[in-house]
Amino acid sequence: MASIINKFLKVSMLSVVTISSLNASDELGFNLGNGWKASSEVRALYNNVDYTSGTNNYHGVYTSAKASILTPTYNGFSAKMTLGGVTDFGINTHNLNDGSNFVFDGTENKSFGILQELYISYKNDSHSLSIGRQEFSTPLIDADDYYIFANSFEVVNYTNTALENFAFHLGYFHKMSGVWDSGANGTEFHSMSDSSFVDARDKKNANDSGVFYGGMDFSKDSHSAKLWNYYAKDLYNIVLAEYAFSSKIDSLSYDVGVQITDYKEVGSLASHNFTDIDYTVFAFKFDAQLDNGLDFSTGITKFTNGKGQGATQGAWGGFAGYTGGFIFGIFEMGSLQDSVSAKAQVGFDLGKIGLNNTWIGYRYNYYNLDSKVSNGQESMQTNGVQIAYDSSHYSLCATFENRALDNESDANAVRLLASYKF
Repeated sequence: MASIINKFLKVSMLSVVTISSLNASDELGFNLGNGWKASSEVRALYNNVDYTSGTNNYHGVYTSAKASILTPTYNGFSAKMTLGGVTDFGINTHNLNDGSNFVFDGTENKSFGILQELYISYKNDSHSLSIGRQEFSTPLIDADDYYIFANSFEVVNYTNTALENFAFHLGYFHKMSGVWDSGANGTEFHSMSDSSFVDARDKKNANDSGVFYGGMDFSKDSHSAKLWNYYAKDLYNIVLAEYAFSSKIDSLSYDVGVQITDYKEVGSLASHNFTDIDYTVFAFKFDAQLDNGLDFSTGITKFTNGKGQGATQGAWGGFAGYTGGFIFGIFEMGSLQDSVSAKAQVGFDLGKIGLNNTWIGYRYNYYNLDSKVSNGQESMQTNGVQIAYDSSHYSLCATFENRALDNESDANAVRLLASYKF
């Protein structure tokens, strides 16, 4: 059940994410002989958001497909290539709000195909190295396939696990694709600076630069910790620190975590006044699960009064904090500056009553906003229900959510996402 919650709900995402090329499908697929393997995934998405005012409604039906070839491993070396694309088969009637579906490029609104992965990797007992275009995850730059098609990055990563209980990471992100998490045309690969959400003049001054990063993960018994730094030249620097403690008391398993993430402008961006970035995020979570299948997830996130949340939150697939709605989120309100958000969620493993691999849950989110910087808005609330099924080949996630935001009409949303891997 934990895999369902982590995959579909992003519950405490940063406490569980690890360095990975996201090659779960490599365990499936077809054995082509002599160590060669082929795999594929097909997805279908229905997305509908209905604002009571009727002025900004959008909907769409889409299909995506990916096909991969994985080479044999020779002396620790292997390679992978993935071709992918998204289409609506001409079903949708395009309008100015289509970009809010985060599937096609918001301007072109047309089907696309892409060489999503092409990389070489090396692994031995304590060293791993990957170079090339790939789906990839770190705590604050993430493949994040929340919609129909995952982000992909041109990245170099080295990980060392020689020291017991520790993993050390060094790398460089050069370019990315991904419609939902890129500030550029996400159906193509663009530099990390061009894919950021800062002012266009700051993107230009960053001159197609990438993001350097280094990270340390620690895990021993019930304790885990992370310390990561991301440096985007002439844009901004991010430092993330996290500690979590997990244990079990009788039939109750629980996970407590605290997190601090700091964003600070650097280089050319700091020398100009086009974009201001200087704030910190503090977050706390308490998640628990009972042996009878009932689970709880709670969290609170506080943003300081500095500026820059709209230019950084969600960029490149990374979402700080332990709170967030199922569908509606940070892009709905005027500003997260000096805000506090809270989450309360309850769920149940339906496998306990015979519906194996199925989870159902309800989530409530409350955002306490600063009306002086958030267009007069003092609060936003969301109520959502989600049902998720996940097996080795099939998955289905159905989400329904209502949003109430000050000075805005109410909104209701439905998202249905189905997947088949083979």
